[in-house]
Amino acid sequence: MNKWAILSGIEGNLAAYEAVLADIKRQGDVEALYILGDLVGPREEAEKLVERLQNPQPGELEPLICKGWWEEQCLILHGLGMTGEATELLAKYGGDTVKLLWDFVSRPTVQWLRNLDFGFSELDCLLIHGSTVSVDEELTPATPPIQMLDRLSRMQVNNLFCGRSGLAFQYQLQAGSISTGVTTLDSPASPETVEISSRQVIGVGNVGRKLGEAIYTLYTPDTNFVEFQTVRYGVGKGFQGKSVKAVLS
Repeated sequence: MNKWAILSGIEGNLAAYEAVLADIKRQGDVEALYILGDLVGPREEAEKLVERLQNPQPGELEPLICKGWWEEQCLILHGLGMTGEATELLAKYGGDTVKLLWDFVSRPTVQWLRNLDFGFSELDCLLIHGSTVSVDEELTPATPPIQMLDRLSRMQVNNLFCGRSGLAFQYQLQAGSISTGVTTLDSPASPETVEISSRQVIGVGNVGRKLGEAIYTLYTPDTNFVEFQTVRYGVGKGFQGKSVKAVLS
């Protein structure tokens, strides 16, 4: 059965991306490659990484890429974002990182990042960096179920793939119902019951943040099966791939 390879958080780590591509090639049955944002970061090889994404080698999949948090920070730094000041970046990482991001991601690359999609809707799946609320919202195994349901319901999908947290997880919401009612001064509550189908939120892992280890997700649409892949790379590690069953939450 054909699978999707879904990854996020390359963060300019070209070696990690090459290791993941090699592992995807070994799978042999991957029909689509999604990159859910944070492809660039404050790394010297960020430009080479973007060039690699823009020019797949013969026989490689054309990556489908959407914006992430780091891309938004690049846009803000170059005066192309929704806000005028990189206050969040400065508070989170400090002035040195702001300078590195400015130095390592060129203006032409930022213009290219600007045209990336916000996310992808395929079959009954939404693939996005943060959530349906914002690019910087982190969905994690600790997120309350009602919040997860809200994020899924906004786009009326059963499967939401996200990468902002950098975690690999499978968060399942079982089928059930929700009763709501509104009470006013003039009338009692009028309860309404809404039936909810089984849905899930999948954190796809992070490719580039941890040196020597990249984690991405394989998804089989026909069976709704989720599998996490851990790829070891670097000197003496030989691009070893390790398959990990999804962790239910």
